[in-house]
Amino acid sequence: MQETFKLRKFEPDDLQDVMHINRVCLPENYTDMFFMDLHERFPEAFIVAEEDHELIGYIMSRIEVGLSNFGLGGLIRKGHVVSIAVMPQARRKGVARALINAAMEGMCNYKAKQIYLEVRVTNEAGVNLYKKLGLEVMRTISGYYSDGEDAFVMSKKLA
Repeated sequence: MQETFKLRKFEPDDLQDVMHINRVCLPENYTDMFFMDLHERFPEAFIVAEEDHELIGYIMSRIEVGLSNFGLGGLIRKGHVVSIAVMPQARRKGVARALINAAMEGMCNYKAKQIYLEVRVTNEAGVNLYKKLGLEVMRTISGYYSDGEDAFVMSKKLA
């Protein structure tokens, strides 16, 4: 499949477009300060997808220190996908897969040993994509989302 989009790091001028994608695609919305804070702290793991000079998706992540989801022992650096969204008209083109792969590369720049994310248990497309990329369901968090829906925590070791 020929990719018609390109990926690049988020830039401050992208903020309004990213916030628009977030509002269109997800019920969880964030303040402009939240987006900018993650950009300033973890620019290598905040990636946008662009097609025909228009933003069609983004992924923003942060690096945290915590216990391994794989029982590696001790505290490790983990990449946490905070939010990923692709505009409806741009889906099924490999955009989300490319964004996740780019974010994982970015996380490795911060010496992260694993990636994890939360996904709605009803988001079959998302769960299936994450499984194809090697993430496994580690546990379920009851009532994680503001509407009361449960979330799977999915994780993968990074090279």
